[in-house]
Amino acid sequence: MLSNPLTLESSKYNLRVQIGIASISVVLFLTKIIAWYMTESVAILTDALESTVNVVAGLIGVYSLYISAKPKDHDHPYGHGKVEFISAAIEGTLITIAGFLIIYEAVNNLLHPHTINKLDYGIILVSVTAAVNYLAGRFCISIGKKNNSLALIASGKHLQSDTWSTVGIVIGLILIMFTHITWLDSAVALLFSFVIIFTGYRIVRSSIAGIMDETDSALLEKMVLMLNSNRQKNWIDLHNLRIIKYGGTLHLDCHLTVPWYLNVHEAHKEIDALSALVKKEYGESVELFVHSDGCLDFSCRICNIQECTVRKHPYQKTITWTMGNISRNTKHMVETE
Repeated sequence: MLSNPLTLESSKYNLRVQIGIASISVVLFLTKIIAWYMTESVAILTDALESTVNVVAGLIGVYSLYISAKPKDHDHPYGHGKVEFISAAIEGTLITIAGFLIIYEAVNNLLHPHTINKLDYGIILVSVTAAVNYLAGRFCISIGKKNNSLALIASGKHLQSDTWSTVGIVIGLILIMFTHITWLDSAVALLFSFVIIFTGYRIVRSSIAGIMDETDSALLEKMVLMLNSNRQKNWIDLHNLRIIKYGGTLHLDCHLTVPWYLNVHEAHKEIDALSALVKKEYGESVELFVHSDGCLDFSCRICNIQECTVRKHPYQKTITWTMGNISRNTKHMVETE
């Protein structure tokens, strides 16, 4: 099976983005270590410890996207995209561990406080890392959503969660500098540790859903609205619609009911029209498999083809496709008395 060149190109671009993110993570980690060495702030130390997770997670992301970018082969006919879910699961777990580690360090510092030095330099250095993290995370999430890459989205969310914890730490350091209340150093770090843990949980939950091929309700709802809005007259019914994610590729299959009297070429044109509609909305990252069904007598009641000369029953109403009925493996019909 040949790979879609546009999908493969997107995967390679995702890999280049992740390599850049991993490189940035290393630089920001070293910057925070310097800030901690200068200030001896436990809050900055915990932020630096979280950055070690950024570095490890970034490298894992690079490896997963390298595997994901490989073309399809005989052993992996659907590609290697599933590895991104595993990468995101590991990254989410590391984020959660970092959150608990920060809690430990913050509580330990509350019990054994110490003097903080050179706060002004520390604040400047850490603030710079926060700004860079946020911009890199925003870019990463944007590219991840565009190319359907869970690994990039996870990396972006991780960077942004790191940003908010760093912002909290900067606020705490500023308060300490003006109030000389040293326990604020630990209190702020403790507060933002829970935000980090929650972010890790959401990433792990999302990755497990992908591994288990859980229905993406938001994606399915968007697709149903698009199909209803662009419905063509020969599309009498659409059912058994399923969407599976393999990294940056969406595999979509469904059953399309068309008039039984269409020949093979005419039925294929309807499938091509449906495929073109989906790819116009979602790009070349979609692989569409459509099974065509010929209409049956009960289909007449939901078929609005006025010029049909072989109708067995009068038209009653068009069935609006919904998330519930479009995914069932049964043809739609109007209940008769």
